[in-house]
Amino acid sequence: MTKTPQTARKRPAVKQSAEPSEVRFYRSNEKPYGAFSNLYPRPIEFEGRTFPTSEHAYQAGKAQKPAVREWILSAPTPALAAMAAHGLYVWDVVPDWAKIKFDRMRAVLRAKFDQHADLKELLMSTGDARLVEAGTVNNAVNRLWGEVDGKGENMLGVMLMELRSAYALKPARASKPKPAVATKAAKSKKPAARQEPTAA
Repeated sequence: MTKTPQTARKRPAVKQSAEPSEVRFYRSNEKPYGAFSNLYPRPIEFEGRTFPTSEHAYQAGKAQKPAVREWILSAPTPALAAMAAHGLYVWDVVPDWAKIKFDRMRAVLRAKFDQHADLKELLMSTGDARLVEAGTVNNAVNRLWGEVDGKGENMLGVMLMELRSAYALKPARASKPKPAVATKAAKSKKPAARQEPTAA
């Protein structure tokens, strides 16, 4: 009886997926996914103005009075702009903020990734991975926009995944078949002679 060589009996290696099932981000200086943070220092054009970060652009929509808005935007860092906006009195916040804030964030994120091809490429490189803003401090804001210890709504992660899906659909829409162009033979056919109506 002949023995099978040891190498021939080895099981084939299971191919591991290169894409992680979850991408976690929080601090803007973490490589490479810190760029998903709204505190990441990348200017964006939004509503006719240039903002130093997407956090500045988002928080600019919260203040009802222009003077309060400028005060928020004068903060030297995006984290301080967020803190200033979170500390506003109720009467300084636009009345419908709770209703409009999610749509505003979606629009800000769209502007950020539309305007910076490298960030869009990074977002698309995550494939189907779940994106999670993994907060470290357990508070209502971190549990709304992200998760803390696995608990939270992770709205920033959800919106980034929505945007990634929208970008993934764009090429499919762009590659719709073009309408058929009439061939030379079809163009050369003479139309049937029109018959004149006869008088009754």
